[in-house]
Amino acid sequence: MYENDILRTVESILRQHTPRLDASEIEKFVSDFLTRREIFLKICEVHGSPVYVIERAVLGERLKQFTGAFRRELSDIRVYYAVKSNNHPLMAGILVKLGAGLDVSSGLELKMGLETGAEDIVFSGPGKTQDELSLAVANSDRVTVLMDSFSELDRLQDIAERAGVLVRAGIRVNTKAHGIWRKFGIPLSDLSRFFDEAQSRSNIRTCGIQSHVSWNMNPDRQTEFINALGNTLAGLSVQHRSRIEFIDLGGGFWPSQGEWLQEAGTCEGALRNAIIPQHDQPLVHFKRPAVGIERFASAIGSAVREHIFPYVSCRICFEPGRWLCNDAMHLLMTVMDKKENDLLITDAGMNAVGWERFETDFFPVINLSRPDISEHKALVMGSLCTPHDVWGYGYFGSGIEPGNILLIPDQGAYTYSLRQNFIKPLPCVVCLGSETDNSAIVAVE
Repeated sequence: MYENDILRTVESILRQHTPRLDASEIEKFVSDFLTRREIFLKICEVHGSPVYVIERAVLGERLKQFTGAFRRELSDIRVYYAVKSNNHPLMAGILVKLGAGLDVSSGLELKMGLETGAEDIVFSGPGKTQDELSLAVANSDRVTVLMDSFSELDRLQDIAERAGVLVRAGIRVNTKAHGIWRKFGIPLSDLSRFFDEAQSRSNIRTCGIQSHVSWNMNPDRQTEFINALGNTLAGLSVQHRSRIEFIDLGGGFWPSQGEWLQEAGTCEGALRNAIIPQHDQPLVHFKRPAVGIERFASAIGSAVREHIFPYVSCRICFEPGRWLCNDAMHLLMTVMDKKENDLLITDAGMNAVGWERFETDFFPVINLSRPDISEHKALVMGSLCTPHDVWGYGYFGSGIEPGNILLIPDQGAYTYSLRQNFIKPLPCVVCLGSETDNSAIVAVE
């Protein structure tokens, strides 16, 4: 019976058809970058390669779009940039100067956030160390601690009492009662008891609730959680509800372009490859669609008004990371060797993004030196001593030769933060645009 269930599941998966990525969408994406090819070529001419490129204007525009969408739905909001998504100090620094707060998940990130001059930081994450909590307490005028457990409440009280300060804090609740996501926060069913415990901690002002639902292509899971939170709030005492000044709904907003995949990144493709390994990746691309930020804002705003505001009137906070930084950093590299017409080696390796991303994910490899919107099949690889060092299975251009400059766009999220000192040096960082000149090219490190 068990084997039959497996076979039926396999058959069901193999019959799935992840939507193809429309060729016109890819062509428009590539064309938009080719209009700025001279800027990127100039960066490599001056700074060499490989190189990360931060686009200041794009980062600012994404913050404006996100904030505007939610302010049309909710009058009192606050946006915190999730530093873990891209921990380059300039990313956080630009957003802080534009009015965002910071969401940090470690003492390392907290220290960097403080150095940017941020005046409003939320500190989340499980298993905070004594040193990390002490740093938060020492900067209690700028930091809100999102407590992850009952024991963390006790440890935070002990440190704050010894320091003689009052710490502003929130309670993290988890969204799933089972599985690995239980590591974050406390169950909703324990919220009332946590407020009871917190009342006796004289050095902690517990005034908010935080949660996070990750990897959302649409707002369904977020609105589902808001509904559940509303049911919990309805059961809290009036006294507990009166203490709530903010509810932080976290991040997890996927960029509107959706998730672009190689065939091996789809469920059916991964299963086919597990059964009969493919040594020749087909030049087809797939897409898991995502809705725009306006759709997220509309649905979440409606859910908040229906399920939260009848019980508490408070600020609603968000922690976007990927949505803000994804489009604001790119990778430039040089073709070093053409071993065969369809086998190319570049000077950048997977250590620049931290994992073997492009065996499953797809992003266009654009040849800036020989621009064209047609795609040609070729294995484009890095120079690390591992066969998994793959940038793509094709390139966009009129041809390709050693010395050509390649661009892989939109590599801002969960790449730079995951970079590794492995075999080859890491790329330098250049910022396109300064505070006063959007055309300036500024070396950062």
